[in-house]
Amino acid sequence: MSQEEKTSYSREELKEFEELINSKLAAARKELNSLKETLSKKNDSGTDFTASTSKLLEDGADTLERESLSQLAARQQKFIINLEKALIRIKNGTYGVCVDTGKLIAKERLKAVPHTMHSIEAKLSKK
Repeated sequence: MSQEEKTSYSREELKEFEELINSKLAAARKELNSLKETLSKKNDSGTDFTASTSKLLEDGADTLERESLSQLAARQQKFIINLEKALIRIKNGTYGVCVDTGKLIAKERLKAVPHTMHSIEAKLSKK
């Protein structure tokens, strides 16, 4: 049976994807916690500084770094939510099916981007 004829992945294949997603989820949560720790340390410092010109420049750099870390944390949080949604799709039997075409998403694509809901064809046609 070819990829086009299949309408869903087997239980074994879904289990394999679930393990991949869970491992990515654990790594993503660890990274998010690390970012949050770094951000909280950045927020703790800087309360008793004197106002000198070099200090203002450092404060500006710190602010920029905090904003960058906040953006990374927000991106990581979104990634975690998408992975969690993928686990729900595995449980309800819709995982691996393109929401645009209704066709099965290629296994290689799911291994590279396990939270995707779009086949490569659908993704390319949206550009």
